[in-house]
Amino acid sequence: MVFSSSIFLLYFFPIVLLVYYLVPKKLKNIWLVIASLFFYTWGAPVYVLIVLFSLIADFFFAKYIFRSSGKRKKMLLTLALSVNIGLLAYFKYANFFIENINYTLTQFGISPFEWTKVILPIGISFFTFHEMSYLIDVYRNDKPPLKHITDYALYILFFPQLISGPIIRFNEIADQILSRENKENIDNRLVGFFRFIIGLAKKVLIANVMGETADQVFALAPEQLTTSLSWIGILAYTFQIYFDFSGYSDMAIGMARMMGFVFPENFNNPYISQSITEFWRRWHMTLSRWMRDYLYIPLGGNRVSKQRMYFNLCFVFLISGFWHGAAWTFIFWGAYHGLFLILDRVFLLKVLQKIGKLPATLFTFLITMIGWVFFRSENLSSAWKFLGKMFSFNFQTSDIEISQKFWFILIFAVLFSFWGIIKGMEKWQVRIYEPAHKVATYFVFTGIALLLLVVSISSINSSGFNPFIYFRF
Repeated sequence: MVFSSSIFLLYFFPIVLLVYYLVPKKLKNIWLVIASLFFYTWGAPVYVLIVLFSLIADFFFAKYIFRSSGKRKKMLLTLALSVNIGLLAYFKYANFFIENINYTLTQFGISPFEWTKVILPIGISFFTFHEMSYLIDVYRNDKPPLKHITDYALYILFFPQLISGPIIRFNEIADQILSRENKENIDNRLVGFFRFIIGLAKKVLIANVMGETADQVFALAPEQLTTSLSWIGILAYTFQIYFDFSGYSDMAIGMARMMGFVFPENFNNPYISQSITEFWRRWHMTLSRWMRDYLYIPLGGNRVSKQRMYFNLCFVFLISGFWHGAAWTFIFWGAYHGLFLILDRVFLLKVLQKIGKLPATLFTFLITMIGWVFFRSENLSSAWKFLGKMFSFNFQTSDIEISQKFWFILIFAVLFSFWGIIKGMEKWQVRIYEPAHKVATYFVFTGIALLLLVVSISSINSSGFNPFIYFRF
């Protein structure tokens, strides 16, 4: 059940919200757990048992960790993390490893292993990171473990962030799970509704249109591609993945706000970045912070020698790439970004500062787009061929027709992606998503939101193309 489906928009979420407002305080968390279990079971009825198994195990692991000390405490954390990583490794990466082992064996004339492919549970990357955050935060004494398993189940299963984030660290939301009466007010409900609809419009009205063209171009054989088509395809995908994922994050943040939760921001105009270092402060911010606090800093962070720091950066981004998917394309994409982060520290930041804001932004956008080629391609060979076509300067005409609708929506995609360059625009963006507006402002917001909702639902019902890219991660 995706957020941009009619069944979610017209039935599931309105019913969940209505019951949530009507039930007494002591039942609110329990109701949200029930609704979240239904939401996950709708899309993956078999794999809900895996989620529940890991959830129950981690709930009791955290209690034992909190009561322990010294080597026993560290041993329990190691065991608990091993269970989580083991489940993630099996369900997400077993096929990848067996396929590569079999390929190597066949090169030496050895018969490959027989293997029944493992199906990937929806959202396993996200709920595993939440479970690990809970264990580590309890281990560090940042927060005590939750007393009731229903409260912990809410942290893991809460449907707005269950499938595709944002990744919310336990220490950021623990207090809200226990009490959020001060946030359950009309201001947060209205702002949350507006934020949700903005995300829906970004997803349905922009990302879907970009995605149709991106799929059309990337489905072509290399000999059918021209330079123009290649650039159109990667531009389409560059805006598709941004508006798809940031739209999902906006919807998650908005829904949570309507129920009194304040989620951390996940995107902040990433395409106006003037370096890859800045890009990762603006793109999927909750993942960046998770990797920094739970992996990069424990490895030594910036407090080590330059050589070790460069290794840490490369290692963290290899893990980040592999986290996104079990394929060499994702691993290469992670290493690619890790390389540019190292180059930033060696010399590139100084160069980009000297050439000025606009050239630095365009350079960073180009580097990001090239990276997306690997992220989108089926394999490394296809990615290199696609890149070759981008820079072959073959401007022959093509039989592939790009719709006028695509060009029209592309203008809005560019505008909304780069308007943060305008002075004061980022501060304005922050203000419109905060509560405590004037009554007249709320009327305007509500009117705009209702109009976008009607247009978005009409678009959903008239089109069969409605994927969520990050559902497969």
